[in-house]
Amino acid sequence: MIRKRIIPVLLLKNNGLYKGVGYDKYVYIGDPINAVKIFNDMEVDELIFLDIEASKKNKVISQRFVEKLSEECFMPFSVGGGIKSLEDAKKLISAGAEKIVLNNWAVNRPEIITEISNSFGSQSIVVAVDVKKNWLGKEKVYRFSGERPTKLNLEEWVMEIEKRGAGEILINSIELDGKMNGYNTDLINRVSKSVNIPVIAGCGAGVVSHFKDAFKAGAEACAGGSVFVFHGARKGVLINYPSKEELENIYN
Repeated sequence: MIRKRIIPVLLLKNNGLYKGVGYDKYVYIGDPINAVKIFNDMEVDELIFLDIEASKKNKVISQRFVEKLSEECFMPFSVGGGIKSLEDAKKLISAGAEKIVLNNWAVNRPEIITEISNSFGSQSIVVAVDVKKNWLGKEKVYRFSGERPTKLNLEEWVMEIEKRGAGEILINSIELDGKMNGYNTDLINRVSKSVNIPVIAGCGAGVVSHFKDAFKAGAEACAGGSVFVFHGARKGVLINYPSKEELENIYN
């Protein structure tokens, strides 16, 4: 059985660390390498780094930056942002990334999932699925950093992702991003029941009990941003991670 994991997600912009709300209103948090050093001391399970501007600027998350991460990270890490070819993936994995995170280009060209999976194994690829309701209240799968709706059916899309060879699915509720009020457990449950690969719950975590809620809904891992970089009602910047005692309570 795969051990359940708690994963900080670090959003990058011009190689700085940022956090937003609803995939918008991004504010500067600090230097990502400093955050990595703190997470090293806290012995986190793994990290996810996403360049939130890469697709918009038609570029790929910096290979040099990934190399720097590999020198500093004591834990496995995944990277995403603008990856649109097997060659992109090869460069980033050779630079030290354990996993590649796809989103926009998985929708644009689903074949890339299979190409990377065949070359590096399914464990090397995560596909992020961003979901929110449109102005009519209808649930939609989005791409391009949550800006562009697709015509994809959620359940059909996650099943295709699995069929094409992905090792994990990161499911994100855009509406809950940065709110810290809890995950969309219904969304997690529906996706978990649709596939046989691990599902990572994303967007919404604010307190430790939210992780437990996501695990009960079917997630194999929980990802979060604000919960790991903010502290208190005023949201002061403070890198943090659950203590060993809190983790035991989550897992049991």
